[in-house]
This record gives sequence, structure tokens and C-alpha cells, in this order.
Amino acid sequence: MHLYDLGNVPWADSQLIYHALPHLCREALVLLSPASHYVCIGYHQDLEKEVDVEYCQANDIPLFRREVGGGATYLDSDQLFYQLIIHKDNPLAPRDKASFYRKFLQAPIETYREIGIPAEYKPVNDIVAQKRKISGNGAGEIGEYLVLVGNLILDFNYEMMSRVLKVPDEKFRDKVYKSMRENLTTIKRELGEVPSWELLTASLARNFEKILGPLPRAGMDEELQNEVTRLASGFLKEEWLYKIGRRMEGRKVRIAAGVDVKHLVHKAPGGLIRGDVEVKDDVISSLTLSGDFFFYPAGKLTELSETLIGKKEAEVEEMIIQFYEKYNIESPGVEPADFAKVVIG
Repeated sequence: MHLYDLGNVPWADSQLIYHALPHLCREALVLLSPASHYVCIGYHQDLEKEVDVEYCQANDIPLFRREVGGGATYLDSDQLFYQLIIHKDNPLAPRDKASFYRKFLQAPIETYREIGIPAEYKPVNDIVAQKRKISGNGAGEIGEYLVLVGNLILDFNYEMMSRVLKVPDEKFRDKVYKSMRENLTTIKRELGEVPSWELLTASLARNFEKILGPLPRAGMDEELQNEVTRLASGFLKEEWLYKIGRRMEGRKVRIAAGVDVKHLVHKAPGGLIRGDVEVKDDVISSLTLSGDFFFYPAGKLTELSETLIGKKEAEVEEMIIQFYEKYNIESPGVEPADFAKVVIG
């Protein structure tokens, strides 16, 4: 296994390199940063449901679908990527994903701690500092190789991230922005400044070597560059980019492990119900219910939302049933189970 410390690379190469290495049967740790911004979506996602494509095109923000799962994210040179490519049969690679994350995320955790940030692992694939996410990570399989992709978040454009996402309305966009500010942090936000590239990459390399053993240095040789170029012809085609992933009603944005902002829609016999929900560790932290249904007494709908805040998702349907009984709620064609579907999905 070799270490590729590549510095700033063209935006597409920042994704294509870790796709190319398995095709060349190479194990590697890659450290790099994209030279310019772009939006990257997960393998299973539906581009037009996840991303405001028109906004990105109007503002020259490229789009890329990776071969690793996870959610849509805005990426730029304020993130230092680490990309681990390791063969499935390598005895250093745990078989199950939870153990895989736990083992290899210890390296960036130690780097964060070395620069003065008290980072911790949060299952399944997050690194947090002071309860805020400070690293995004994903794992997948490419051929016979396991791939871990993650980042040290040097700084982050919260406004742009909330802007490039496809949302049902501006109120929901504002909720996403506020939740990101509250639950996602950066090195600059924690320390007031960003350590040098040399310091951060040297620390990452050293901490990964504690797990993987010595990592001889390598660079972008001709074979690797040719494979990146070959893959680009497929990955940058619209057919791949617009490949339909899973279809879902409404919208869900994962902010951090255990933190989701959801816009859920359910068509009940009595009308359409919408729920704008924020969930933290399976507990409802904010909730707004709306739609074109009938609900009597009308003023109790807001109270129903307030009643569910602070409750666990598993308790929601029973709490709604109790609320109906307590206040003699009438909602023709809409049952407690219908409301539960736009709160917990």
C-alpha cells in the first residue's frame, strides 16, 4: 500500500482517483483537496430530487455521482480528503462496516486531537467535536476493494450547502441551514485558524500508518492518470449523472449522525399532510404540520405539534392517539396513523 499526497487536484479527479485505483489493483491512502467547488451525490440518490440542478448550472457548480453511498454534499478546497482503498482480503480490513469505520476513523480522530480538537467517534460513520459533526465519511465497495472516503473539514460554506440542495420551500431551506450551523462544525470554527496542509497531512499519514503499517510515497504516474481519464468519459456523462436511484416521497437531509431534517408528505383519504421535522437521536426536536385536510378543533393542530416535540419517534403514534382521545379530535379521512407517517416516515 502506498501514500498519495497529491495536494490540490482538479475537482473531478478528487473523486475519480479513488475509483481508478481499485481498477488498477492498487491499495492506497490518498490525501488531496479539490481545486474548485462541486456537488457530489451518493450512488443511490436521485439527482433531481436531491439537488437544485438549475441553480448549480446557472452558477457553474459541477455535479458528480460517486460509486459510494451516502448523501449529497457541497465540496470545495476547504476540505482535506482522505481516501483509503484496501482489498477485501487484506487481514487489516474488518469484515463488517461498523468495525471498518471504527478502526480506520481512529486516524483522523487522532489528527483532530493533535491539533487541539477533542474529536470522538460517533457510530456509524461520523466524527464529532463538542457534539457537532466535524467529518463526513462514507464506505463502499469498488470491485474487490473496500473504499473509505472522508474529510477534515477546514472550513465550510453553510449557505452554499443549503442553497444547492433541492428543498420543498424556502422555509425548509432555512431550517436546513440553521440545523447545519448548530450541528456541523469546522477546524476554523473550533480553533479560529486552520493549520497548514503540511501539518495536517503529515499527521494523517502518521496516524494511518499506526493502523496500516509503513506507507511508501507515490505520485500520479502515467498509468493512474490514464485510468482517471478513461473513467471520466463514463462518470461525467449525463446518463450516469441522472441514473435514477431510490425514489422517495418528501425530502430528508442528514445533517450528522443522529440528526435529520425531514419534509414528509402523505396522501390520506381526507387530504394531503405535510410534516417538517427535525430529529435528534430519535427524539423530535422541532415539528410543523400542515396540509389540505380538515382538523377540528382547528387550533389544536399546533398544540399537537408541540405535544410531540421532545418525544421519541417510537412513541409518536401512541401519543397522537392519546391526543385525539383527550381533545375529541375530528379529522375526517385522516387517522392518527396518517399523521405518524409525516412525523416518523
